[in-house]
Amino acid sequence: MSTKYIFITGGVVSSLGKGIVAASLAKLLKAMGLSVTVQKFDPYINIDPGTLNPYEHGECFVTDDGAETDLDLGHYERFLGVHTSKANNVTAGRIYYTVITKEREGAYLGKTVQIIPHITDEIKRSIFLLGQDGKYDVIITEIGGTVGDMESHPFLEAVRQLQWELPDEDALSIHLTLVPYLSAAKEIKTKPTQHSVQMLQQIGVKPDVIICRTEHSLNEDVRRKVALFCNVKLGHVIQSLDAWSIYEVPLNLQKEHLDELVVRKLKIDNYQRPDLEKWCKVLSDLKNADKVVNIALVGKYVALQDAYKSILESFVHAGAAMHCKVKVHSILSELITYENASEKLQGIDGVLVAPGFGERGLEGKVHAIHYCRENGVPFFGICLGMQMAVVEFARNVLGMADAASTEVNPHTTHPVIDMMEDQKKTTTKGGTMRLGAYQCCLEKDSLAEKIYGCELISERHRHRYEFNSLYQEAFQKAGMVCTGHNPDTGLVEVVEIPSHPFFIGVQFHPEYKSTPENPQPLFCSFVSAAMKYAAREKK
Repeated sequence: MSTKYIFITGGVVSSLGKGIVAASLAKLLKAMGLSVTVQKFDPYINIDPGTLNPYEHGECFVTDDGAETDLDLGHYERFLGVHTSKANNVTAGRIYYTVITKEREGAYLGKTVQIIPHITDEIKRSIFLLGQDGKYDVIITEIGGTVGDMESHPFLEAVRQLQWELPDEDALSIHLTLVPYLSAAKEIKTKPTQHSVQMLQQIGVKPDVIICRTEHSLNEDVRRKVALFCNVKLGHVIQSLDAWSIYEVPLNLQKEHLDELVVRKLKIDNYQRPDLEKWCKVLSDLKNADKVVNIALVGKYVALQDAYKSILESFVHAGAAMHCKVKVHSILSELITYENASEKLQGIDGVLVAPGFGERGLEGKVHAIHYCRENGVPFFGICLGMQMAVVEFARNVLGMADAASTEVNPHTTHPVIDMMEDQKKTTTKGGTMRLGAYQCCLEKDSLAEKIYGCELISERHRHRYEFNSLYQEAFQKAGMVCTGHNPDTGLVEVVEIPSHPFFIGVQFHPEYKSTPENPQPLFCSFVSAAMKYAAREKK
């Protein structure tokens, strides 16, 4: 069987959930025994989202091979339970950069370089890249943005060409669009969908399936109207109702027979009956959880939920595993002071101090950590959160009043957090941090080793600064121990306070590897500690 290609586009408005639909369809096809992967093509000119402010684009997701990617790749990994790579996320910036580099090298033999064919050919080459070795039965390609966006046109033109070049049974186009409900008129409106599809057809792309994002169920008349005016078969109009959890979407799309429609249209016959038993159990555990814990997420980007998407999803996974509803309370670190920390964290059963960059909000993180350390509140620090735990301990236990990270205070007399040696000569920002998966050796009988159940782990990183190893002995004597190290460089990866009920900071990003069916151990253990703290507080 030749590799099948599915293209997913969106219209009317952004944030309809193309990434969730792509991941959900991939989940269904994988459950049918097919090998599937998903890739995202983003139309912005940045080479990757690594230099984008989280308020601009949400979380920057990091893959094992060190690619800084769109947050949708996190959804792909969480739904599929497989790792993605730099080949799974391509931006317009990378496409143009590649073409311009080739032009400078003389690869086009003096030809005038144009959007068609040079840019579109590079887009098509990138689309086919994942299918070169025949590893996948189906490759799903999500096109970012919406139809009508100027920057999206080269990508849609590439899809048009591929629809023409590939055999009919090897290509499928799905268009996700909004079908709004006007409460004043008490009526569902299909006109936005009609206009979106018409614009897509003007570009030359004919959708085979239309998925209607809606708050209200679509009756037969509405589906018939969409099918008639958008020139698709009646059975190819699929509704995507708002779900109580994003992990319910695959089941909703299965009820609409999207999986059957896809394998029929692509003439796939080597599939099995979908096995979603484990997935359904996760949803059941999540829905029927009988305990509640309140977790404070202390960070500087809390105004945008997508800025900490993987962390929030990791709590969902851990909650299901621990049969507990995890209520995450986002607290802006800038608003926390030494005086009001107890008030801000009142009723909280555990505190996670989030990763980030820059000086804004750092002192608030330090105050939150200080409160947790002194009051026995379960604490979990990730990346910058771990680094601020080190700073707080240095200041308030070791008496190093000006202890700081050289990222924000290069003149401190106690640089307990310092720039990594191999980063000091780096001048460019994009793609130059310590990125991707690295091994970490855990000390035997440490909290981290007990949580993971092994002494050698591999986790993903995204940082320039590290724990200054010159201070390890002083910290150890005072009660904060370094229990995780990189086996090659000696870089400190994990710090703990054994005398505390639960206090751990990690330099890596464990949230990137958590999935519903395989929740991340650190998050599960943290939620368990928060449950114990909550039970103790109620006594």
